[in-house]
Amino acid sequence: MTRIFSNRSRHFDMGDLPTELLARDAQALEIKASSPKDQYPAGPNSLNHALSTYQTLFEQYLDGEKANACAPLPDNLSVRSKNLKASAYFLDATLAGVCAIEATDFLSDTPKHTHALIILVEFSREPKSGEPGANWLHGSNKARTDARATEVAVVLAGYIRALGYSARGHVAGNTLLNLEALAQRAGIVRAKNGLLKMPFLKSGFALAAISTDLPLEIDLPIAPDASLDWPDSDAYMGKHGTRPGWEEAEAQLRPLHLGRYPMETLKRVPEPTTLIIREEIIRNSKRADLFTRALAGDLGEKAKVQRMRFATKHPLAYAMTPLIRNMVPLQGTYERLEPANTNEDLSDTQRNADSIKALAYFLGADLVGICEAEPWMFYSHEAQQGKPIEPTHKHCIVMLLDQGFETMEGASGDDWISGAQSMRGYMRGAFIAGVMGAHLRRLGFSSRAHTNADSDILHIPATLLAGLGELSRIGELVLNPFIGPRSKSVLLTTDLPLAFDQPIDFGLQSVCNMCLKCARECPCNAIPFGPKVMFNGYEIWKPDVEKCGKYRLTNMKGSACGRCMKTCPYNREDLVESARLLELSIQVPSARRALIDYDDQIGAGMRNAFKRWWFDLEIINGVCVAPSGVNERDLDLDRTHKLAQNQKLAFYPPHLQPPTQTTISTTVPIDREAGLHAYANAKKPMKRSD
Repeated sequence: MTRIFSNRSRHFDMGDLPTELLARDAQALEIKASSPKDQYPAGPNSLNHALSTYQTLFEQYLDGEKANACAPLPDNLSVRSKNLKASAYFLDATLAGVCAIEATDFLSDTPKHTHALIILVEFSREPKSGEPGANWLHGSNKARTDARATEVAVVLAGYIRALGYSARGHVAGNTLLNLEALAQRAGIVRAKNGLLKMPFLKSGFALAAISTDLPLEIDLPIAPDASLDWPDSDAYMGKHGTRPGWEEAEAQLRPLHLGRYPMETLKRVPEPTTLIIREEIIRNSKRADLFTRALAGDLGEKAKVQRMRFATKHPLAYAMTPLIRNMVPLQGTYERLEPANTNEDLSDTQRNADSIKALAYFLGADLVGICEAEPWMFYSHEAQQGKPIEPTHKHCIVMLLDQGFETMEGASGDDWISGAQSMRGYMRGAFIAGVMGAHLRRLGFSSRAHTNADSDILHIPATLLAGLGELSRIGELVLNPFIGPRSKSVLLTTDLPLAFDQPIDFGLQSVCNMCLKCARECPCNAIPFGPKVMFNGYEIWKPDVEKCGKYRLTNMKGSACGRCMKTCPYNREDLVESARLLELSIQVPSARRALIDYDDQIGAGMRNAFKRWWFDLEIINGVCVAPSGVNERDLDLDRTHKLAQNQKLAFYPPHLQPPTQTTISTTVPIDREAGLHAYANAKKPMKRSD
């Protein structure tokens, strides 16, 4: 929910709750107590069966081999602990604490790690009885949250191993440690009447731990007589930059299927605010994707070599890759299924759509929309073997994952955390869409997830038609008014009957027409300063994807790039003030120019040192080392004149792409001269009013 007070001055490793206000006692004893359970029983159509598949997969990666050498970490143990806690919060843990491990903590004989990071992940909000999705979600909160906690434990254990230290994840049902005792010692829960309680919040939670031989600074337990409630009105109102005490109660007033953001308040239109001429669109092969072209050598040898590592050069991003890759076989197929005996009427398309949205929000999506999966939205051929792709499913569920405002606040957008921001969104999206698809298939409906690792459908038009944003000057990016451009998408196509959403219009075309900030701040001058053009049936501010792709692939002072997202005026903290600025930009078009200028005047897009929490590290030959440099960009208000005058952009319509049946085993060098000529002679879109 929209907050009143900013967290700009709160260090990221402190988390979202004001736990620093709790009284601590180093002598507090651990008391035998149980973790929370589901408040509802699971019905025959519960989500538990689908979740169990992913739980089993995740647990395979709790342990593994460490790197052959230790990373150059700071000697300060406090800094190390803060980094691990911040990493946990980056992965959406609710609380994190560090404690020493004692011999009595081990449940079986195992190598004696010395320290543990304990994480707590709160239960998701559920629909009320009778609301859409209740039959699927009730009784599944424990399993859902265990899976999320396991995901975090796997990534953080993998991260520590990539740093060169031994580490193992421990989760409910697969632990070598007493999680309940460690959580009390680490100061993130306290026992009361035989149950573990988390500070400030009433919801249930799951625990996980990462044990390691990496020396860390420990936290202190909560004092036995400390109140776990909000200590004063300042804390309750969120004055410390923390979650306010009223947030849980306020969220309960809103049906789960509507999500956190008031998308229902936006203007809906029959067609997107950028023109799409469907009959002019030529379907491309997956082989035409720029990163696939790089993999095939089309962009040269340097880009080909870097293609396999550019987003995972940082150890935190690297630790996410086992889950991302190994969820691909679970994405599903287009196979027609015999209807299952669900004992549930699924003929109401609107009720189904609302239930699907509730399911997505329950699993962790930030925004959800539904559109028709039109044939032109699908790729034409596979990249590996050149096999044709036949559009099959008619319904497409589109979900957006927020990359995180706070981390983006601390970053330049193209430094060493950028790749991890993307990978976190891809990993979480694959989990959400994969679980949803498995659940629908169990109900008898064919379903297939489309992730960054394997997608048969283009995400941009689907996101537009599902009403989750408008196409921005950034070009190949759909911008949402509430989370701006900082999202990653994941899709699920299905034959479950669903009601469709309409596109939205919140005035972005007018704003982007005036605002040049992303173009001005782009490190490689790939975003156009000029007007929109027509490209393969789309009206678009078409970026130079070759420039952009090569920079992201071969960025030697960071991992990938998201600087356009970082500096966009819509990339705002979720505050009452931000909501008012958005309302003004929508309702008062004459204010838009001033709002754009105001964004620069307040320094929005500058790096915020309070949110700078990660270590600058690069994996080379399997070992973490200090990188050769770090991008440390801030705003440059004078770049527009320097870059706009002589900007030369290229694009590559279908006739300049490899033939549709070309595979990645064949190199087709990119023809930049032809691309420059194509852009210079691009058709202008028909005149449209903003």
